[in-house]
Amino acid sequence: MLVAFSVAPSGTGRSDGSVHDAVAAAVRIVRESGLPNQTDSMFTTIEGEWDEVFAVIKDATDAVAEYGSRVSLVLKADIRPGYSGELTAKVERLEAAMENDG
Repeated sequence: MLVAFSVAPSGTGRSDGSVHDAVAAAVRIVRESGLPNQTDSMFTTIEGEWDEVFAVIKDATDAVAEYGSRVSLVLKADIRPGYSGELTAKVERLEAAMENDG
């Protein structure tokens, strides 16, 4: 499965409203998990089995909670049993389709 998630604290008390330190703590946990992952400006996507992916997301959320009085978590999952390597394969299929349309 693939799960794209975004996690951020609120109530940080920072005058600039920045949450980059908290997000960095979450991404660090994802990267240290050893599961395939990718981070962009809006989401981190992680690939693996249900229990291992959600355990990492829980740990990342707990890390963010240390930075504020409240946490916002947004998830989107692509659950497709029997498939792996989809973190990159889905994009490769898209790019191939785009080339074929040209």
